[in-house]
Amino acid sequence: MEHNSLKTWPECAARLVAVAAGREQADLIIRGGHWVNVHTREVLPDHDIAIADGRIAYVGPDASHCHGSATEVIEAAGRYMIPGLCDGHMHIESGMLTPAEFARAVIGHGTTTMFTDPHEIANVLGLEGVRLMHDEALMQPINIFTQMPSCAPSAPGLETTGFEITPEDVAEAMSWPGIIGLGEMMNFPGVIHGDAKMLAEIAATQNAGKTVGGHYASPDLGPAFHAYAAGGPADDHEGTCEADAIARVRQGMRSMMRLGSAWYDVETQITAVTEKGLDPRNFILCTDDSHSGTLVNDGHMNRVVRHAIDCGCDPLVALQMATLNTATHFGLERELGSVTPGRRADVILTSDLRSLPIEHVIAGGKTIAQDGTCLVDCPHLSWPDHARQTVNMGKARSAADFVITAPDGANRVTANVIGVVENQAPTKALTADLPVVDGKVQMDLENDVCQIALVERHRALGTTTNAFVSGFGYTGTMAMASTVAHDSHHMIVVGTSREDMALAANRLGEVGGGVTVFKDGKEIALVELPIAGLMSDRPATEVAAKAQKMVEAMQRCGCTLNNAYMQHSLLALVVIPELRISDLGLVDVTKFEMTDLIQAHT
Repeated sequence: MEHNSLKTWPECAARLVAVAAGREQADLIIRGGHWVNVHTREVLPDHDIAIADGRIAYVGPDASHCHGSATEVIEAAGRYMIPGLCDGHMHIESGMLTPAEFARAVIGHGTTTMFTDPHEIANVLGLEGVRLMHDEALMQPINIFTQMPSCAPSAPGLETTGFEITPEDVAEAMSWPGIIGLGEMMNFPGVIHGDAKMLAEIAATQNAGKTVGGHYASPDLGPAFHAYAAGGPADDHEGTCEADAIARVRQGMRSMMRLGSAWYDVETQITAVTEKGLDPRNFILCTDDSHSGTLVNDGHMNRVVRHAIDCGCDPLVALQMATLNTATHFGLERELGSVTPGRRADVILTSDLRSLPIEHVIAGGKTIAQDGTCLVDCPHLSWPDHARQTVNMGKARSAADFVITAPDGANRVTANVIGVVENQAPTKALTADLPVVDGKVQMDLENDVCQIALVERHRALGTTTNAFVSGFGYTGTMAMASTVAHDSHHMIVVGTSREDMALAANRLGEVGGGVTVFKDGKEIALVELPIAGLMSDRPATEVAAKAQKMVEAMQRCGCTLNNAYMQHSLLALVVIPELRISDLGLVDVTKFEMTDLIQAHT
């Protein structure tokens, strides 16, 4: 699988052998460092690394026999030489950035390999969107492998997407140079019940000899879980507790433990290794979803590794989980994930294995970052105009579109309410007793119940689905709208004022997508995301600054949740329990069926 201009191993094998033997000179030698060997979990002091044609030729106590007049030398000066970090499961779109700008944002943090699932853009632009992401990914100075999205829609019959992904699409994509496997199989009920379409996608992937990504978002570890495991997914990142992690690895799956911007699932699962003593080679660290603010201010995979160490994990085990384990899982152990001969020369120099300062990053044998600063160009694709014109609302919205009409004669109703859970992807199915005024069901802000709406934006149908949500803590007169609405990516609007909800929705129609916050009838924050309504091709620092203003605007409206925007963006994710909203109505994700908004009335 060719990466950018890097030669494949067969293309440079003869030279690697000659350099290791001392018959030819290396392009680069990293001298005098502590070699962190993730194959053996050893730290070996006073070692050198010799690199040729972007690959490692020799690692040993003295590479002077590989040195020549044209050889560049980097003095490690006793620092640790660790493999470039790998993210085993993530969505570039969650950073609100294109692949190029995402790469630019994470290079300084030591991420040199990402396994990405662009199922967000697949829901908006279909197979073409996947191809655009794939093509820009291959242009970058780091390794970005693409998993072909499996589920668009994520739950057939419960939502309508802009495009659908078919088994034929999956089979076609398996021939593309950067496709590493199948993206997370979110339709786990389909797999459990033997859905022919889902099994055909898995079969097309396995026939191509590639890896099937998993997504089992249920606490049920009984026969349903075993049926899913039998269906072929090779990994899963939806575990939230130790029992989840253990169940997965016992069934031959890799447990992917995530620390994203809003998902904190490492601490509760890593005890399977640190306390139960399970084989750590079956555990992988990943981010899943990281927004631009996290990337700019906190880090990427370096943040996850530090967190795992803080949770009691041995630093060398944590590094395995973010390098070799990931590479092995995707069939790339001979290609990357360790500082050993033949592999891509992706190396980090760091002075401390616990705090993990990323001081020098080398990818493909070239320095790409120092002290957190990216030093290389990250090329952009020329995105077509229609990829920037995807917010098709059909009509402008008014306050009347956000009215929830009560049953005839009702004075009060009992309504189903989506309950937001801080720092977790699942929601709670709540109920609320709500008043009725002039035939309209009212919110209950004193008890933190406001409105949520899903505005259709793919086919210009002009439809709006309304419901109630609790947990954001909003007060006063406000609304927040976003065209990032996993996974169907219609528009989610949450607010305390129907008038502001209409203003926010229409504003996103004007700018072609993004996130906006209105308070007292005025816009107080805007993040423009013109590409598919999901991404910006502006630099991460610029997008992060606007995203920070958006977070501050949410706080001004009374919301104190950690990374509340991520919670907002998942309220239409109809594959994670318990209650979600879609363009078809309210969805009970414990039963995978539609449910009524109003339970009863008096």
